[in-house]
Amino acid sequence: MSRHVSETPATQWLRRHGVSFGQHPYDYVEHGGTAESARQLGVDEHCVVKTLVMQDERARPLVVLMHGDRTVSTKNLARAIACKTVEPCTPEVAQRHSGYQVGGTSPFGLRKPLPVYVESSVLDCALVYINGGRRGYLVSIDPAVLTDTLRATRVSCALAP
Repeated sequence: MSRHVSETPATQWLRRHGVSFGQHPYDYVEHGGTAESARQLGVDEHCVVKTLVMQDERARPLVVLMHGDRTVSTKNLARAIACKTVEPCTPEVAQRHSGYQVGGTSPFGLRKPLPVYVESSVLDCALVYINGGRRGYLVSIDPAVLTDTLRATRVSCALAP
């Protein structure tokens, strides 16, 4: 069954930049996270990428793209980007920075330009599934888009499983 998905700032950004992408709507489950979307779509959670809005010690926002089945080591991330500390933003602050509702945050089409960091090993996936700008909607893209088009900086900040 294919459901029509209306445009989001993320899909508009992808189209504007000539990025081809697959569309994968699913039934959003509160607090289901990447495990739930991966289960519904029948894909490996390791290739589902979560978009996390964080901030440094001076409250400067940044975005981290991480495997769905991994956690960000904020200590390693801070070290990698030469900050004292990094912490997740509150949902309200994250929404203000990104323009997206938490659970539907995409790194594409952000409200304002933010530095984006991607866990290096995410780029090893053949295809990644990443939020398309609304809850219950992932897009599949070539991971090279994250560095080539989005200009994300590679970092190694995943905690070991």
